Amino acid sequence: MINDHEQQLRELLQQVQRGDRSIDDALAALQVAPDVSSANADGQLGFATVDHDRQKRCGFPEVVFCPNKTPDDAAAITVEILTQSDRVLLTRAEPAHVEAVKSAIPDAVHHERARCVTVTRSAPKERGEVAVVSAGTADLPIAEEAAVTLCIADNRVARYADVGVAGIHRLMARIDEIRRANAIVVVAGMEGALPSVVAGLVEKPVIAVPTSVGYGASFAGLSALLTMLNSCAAGIAVVNIDNGFGAGYLASQINRQSVT
Repeated sequence: MINDHEQQLRELLQQVQRGDRSIDDALAALQVAPDVSSANADGQLGFATVDHDRQKRCGFPEVVFCPNKTPDDAAAITVEILTQSDRVLLTRAEPAHVEAVKSAIPDAVHHERARCVTVTRSAPKERGEVAVVSAGTADLPIAEEAAVTLCIADNRVARYADVGVAGIHRLMARIDEIRRANAIVVVAGMEGALPSVVAGLVEKPVIAVPTSVGYGASFAGLSALLTMLNSCAAGIAVVNIDNGFGAGYLASQINRQSVT
């Protein structure tokens, strides 16, 4: 008996055979078609539907965002992802999430400062280099979230901490090293000026990350966000406040293009 998935494949192949569809169009259709080869390919857990095709479509498996998920939910989703992927990343994990995941998966690694948990089942294949530059020590949790994201996605990461504009000589002492990277993540709170300075000194794309670090008039990162959006330096992309994961993911995509 032919199931729905097999019928769709037959129709697609028949369209190519008749000349109604090109091979490239058929390949594009297959990239977004679900893989139903496993027992739970649709990822149904009742409380969540795991997107098992995310890695095939986007190059990296679905990421688990822990806030508002119970510890048991986070652990169950992680276990399900690993049935069809060799790695998983959890972000914004609280201690209870970490405990539940490590109970289910003993080899899970907790990155405490980054508030991330990672599980990898294959050897890393580091490629290219991405620089993660943070303005102050208070910005390190967000910078580390970006760095952990980059590492689990097989990027080589170079970290440059506490090189903010209040002591700009610290940045200038490392700028030649930073220029070697294919992409540069720059994390800053307070007034958020560091990405503009870096972008004015390099020829590589800069991903700016405003953090919620600062006193009252920083408005929990809004001041830094607006500074970065209004930068007069070209070549800057800006992610949301405290979104180290988003910056790391984007930098990984850029780095992948640079080394393929």
